[in-house]
Amino acid sequence: MAFDSESVLDKVGWQLLRALQEDARLSFSELGRRVGLSSPAIAERVRRMEDLGIVSGYRASIEPMRLGFPMTAFVRLTTMGDHYGKVSQIARNLSEVIECHHVTGEESFLFKVLVSSPAHLEAVIAQLRHFGQVSSSIVLSSPVKSKMVLSGPSVRIEP
Repeated sequence: MAFDSESVLDKVGWQLLRALQEDARLSFSELGRRVGLSSPAIAERVRRMEDLGIVSGYRASIEPMRLGFPMTAFVRLTTMGDHYGKVSQIARNLSEVIECHHVTGEESFLFKVLVSSPAHLEAVIAQLRHFGQVSSSIVLSSPVKSKMVLSGPSVRIEP
């Protein structure tokens, strides 16, 4: 969807996005206080960002370890193209899969999974082996867990 980024993502628009990414529960009055606009003006800007798909939802941040999932792993699957629909469906159905990406390169899919143990990871991998070659990497630490989108692209692409 094309939109006029000048009118929606001006300096104040980026300040709003930053604040919402830090704490999506902020009231319009608090957001307005932070950027120097009235609550109705903030409500209108946020509504426009939602309508344009810039803001696509508001979510709680969950700590997987507290829910019994201390291990995060990335699972890579190399498969033939005719399995795309089946792999996508199993990724949606496996609760351990929190992200699934169809990617370029040697692998076809990249999954981010949360598991309770190496045996649990092995069981998830077994579900995917039916579709091709699987490899995995267990996350040891995450120096950058989730990075906010703070501004537009810093690298310009020439047409």
